[in-house]
Amino acid sequence: MTLNRPALAILGATSFFYVTAETLPVGLLPEIAGDLRVAESDVGLLLTSYAVVAAVSTIPLTALTMRVPRHLLLAITVAIFVVSQAAATFAPTFVVLVLARLICALAHGVFWSVIGPVTARLAPPGQAGRATALVFVGNSLAIVLGVPLGTALGQWLGWRVAVGAMAVGGVVCVAGLLKVLPALPPRPHDLNTRAGAQLRAAITIGRDPHVLLLCLITAVLVIGHFSAYTYIAPLVRRDAGLEGAGLSVLLLGYGFVGLVMNYVSGRFVDRRPGTMLVVLLTVLSASVALLAPVLGPVPTVIVTLLWGGAFTAIPVLLAAAPLRIAPRARDAASALYVVAFQIGIGGGALLGERMVRAGHLGGLPLITAGLALAAVVLIVTAGRRVFPARLSEEDHHRAEAQLVG
Repeated sequence: MTLNRPALAILGATSFFYVTAETLPVGLLPEIAGDLRVAESDVGLLLTSYAVVAAVSTIPLTALTMRVPRHLLLAITVAIFVVSQAAATFAPTFVVLVLARLICALAHGVFWSVIGPVTARLAPPGQAGRATALVFVGNSLAIVLGVPLGTALGQWLGWRVAVGAMAVGGVVCVAGLLKVLPALPPRPHDLNTRAGAQLRAAITIGRDPHVLLLCLITAVLVIGHFSAYTYIAPLVRRDAGLEGAGLSVLLLGYGFVGLVMNYVSGRFVDRRPGTMLVVLLTVLSASVALLAPVLGPVPTVIVTLLWGGAFTAIPVLLAAAPLRIAPRARDAASALYVVAFQIGIGGGALLGERMVRAGHLGGLPLITAGLALAAVVLIVTAGRRVFPARLSEEDHHRAEAQLVG
C-alpha cells in the first residue's frame, strides 16, 4: 500500500479553506469593524463564539455521525461550510455575521475529528504521521497564502468579497472530495455501536491520562497563541506601523516560514515529536515575548516571522498524537483533541479581547510566552508517553490493526 496522494491533496485543500475562513477575521479586523460599525475588540469575539460552538458540538455530533461513510461525511461538512460562508458574505449586521459563522462551527468539529482517522486510513501502516504532515500543508498554506491574500483581497475589494471567495473554494473542494476520495465505509465496530455508546466511549477515552494530558497541553499553548494572534493587526500596527499592504506582506512571510517548519516537523512527527515540540515552543516563547515592548519595524518583523514559523508547525505534531496514544479509539481521541484546540482558540480570543478592551495590548505577547513555557514544562515533566520517541512493537501492531479495521 502506498500513500494516496490525490486524496491527501484534496484533504489538504479542504483544510486550507477551513483554516483560512476561520482565521480570516484576524487580518480583516479593522475592515469588518468599520463596515458593521462595531469595535475591533468585538470582531475578535468572532473567533471566540465560533470556537465555543465547535467545542460544545464536536463530541455529540461526531458520535451521531459514526455510521455515515467517512467520504460522504467529509463532503457534507464542507457543504455546510459553503452555506455558512455564503451567508456571511451577505450578512447585513454583525449579529447575522456571527450566526452565519456558527453554522460552520457546527460542522467544524466533525470535520477535524474525522480528517485525522481518514488520513490514517489512506496511508500505509507506520506512515500515518507522514500522511498527516502532508495534509497539514494545507493548514500551513492557509497561513502562508490564504490569510494574507484574503486580507489583501478584503482590503482591496471589501471583506465580503474575501469571504465569498471562501465559499467558492468550498464548492470546488466538495466536488473534489466526492470525486477523489475512495469509499470509506464506517468500521464494523462503529456500525454496530449506538450513538449513546459512542458518547460513552468518548467519555471513557477522556479519562485516559495520556489523552487528558494531550488535551491540557493543547489548550494551554493554543490559549496563549490566540490571545496575541487574534490581535496581531493592532500589535504590529503599534510596534511597526504596519497596516494595509504592509500587514498582508508580513502575514505572508509569517506563513511562509511556517510552511518551511511544517516540512521540517513532518520529518520528526513519527519519531521524537516531543523533542521537536519543545524546541518549537521554546522558539515561540522567546520570539513572541520580544513583542511586548515597542521594537520598531525591523525587529518586529523578525520576531513575528519566528513566531509564525514555530507555531504553524506545532499542530502537525499535536494532531498525530491521538492516532498514536489511542489507536483503538482514534475518532473519540481526535474529537477530544479538537475540543481542546477549540477551547484554546476561544479562550485565547476572549482573553485577548478582555486585555485589549482594558488597554493592555502590549501584555498579550507576555501571556503567549508564559503559556508556551507552561506547555514546555508539561511536556518535559509528564509528556513522554503522549509524545514517545517511537512506538513500541506492541503499539505498532495495535495501530496497524486499527488502520486495517
